Amino acid sequence: MSGGILLCEEKPDILLERTIDYTFGDPSLLIEALTHKSFSNEQNDRGVPDNERLEFLGDVVLGLVVSHYVFRTFPHLPEGELTRIRSEVVSEKGLAVIGKAISLGDFMRLGKGEERSGGRLKSSLIANAMEALIGAIFCDGGFEQACRVVEALVVEHIQRAARRKAGVDYKTRLQERLQARFGEVPQYVLVHADGPPHQRSYTVEARFRESCIGRGEGRSKKAAEQAAARQALEQPEK
Repeated sequence: MSGGILLCEEKPDILLERTIDYTFGDPSLLIEALTHKSFSNEQNDRGVPDNERLEFLGDVVLGLVVSHYVFRTFPHLPEGELTRIRSEVVSEKGLAVIGKAISLGDFMRLGKGEERSGGRLKSSLIANAMEALIGAIFCDGGFEQACRVVEALVVEHIQRAARRKAGVDYKTRLQERLQARFGEVPQYVLVHADGPPHQRSYTVEARFRESCIGRGEGRSKKAAEQAAARQALEQPEK
């Protein structure tokens, strides 16, 4: 949607603002939120800011808004389930789904290389732009406006995640949580195996940055890994 991009170079894109029900007082914040570093790097004027700083801020705002929403909406759910729901919504996959629903990729300002490689459809770029957009709204209108916009965008996805109850498997949940927060994934190490071949019992540790974050046992390596991931998820986040 090149028309959306051209509009964004001069003024806030009206269609996107209507979609999210928010009008920017400072149009430059919207432009910055939609600007990928590949676009900035191709400009003769190196002073064109990309969206990475706003992405950093938006990640924090998003996490707080979603955490508060699930905390007050599901008063009887334990901490582990609240964490699961939040993780599913704020993960790269979850944010990409939300971003695609509002056609966010159409409005992004990309460099020629990213444009040719299909950057407008890349989940990672769309998820990052979603966080940057939230950061921009926070800077422009404050926490109350950011909260209103975020809740309107994510409430359906939160309710869907809550209905799934058990959600995706523990290993996937743990991987998504660690990738979202640190950009890294856990490793699973077989500690030992006991018993005869027909009645083996396996013990596995889930490790992150060389530290054990969970330990589990099972009749198969896969079951033990799931148990280790589950224990890791039940630990309070630091």
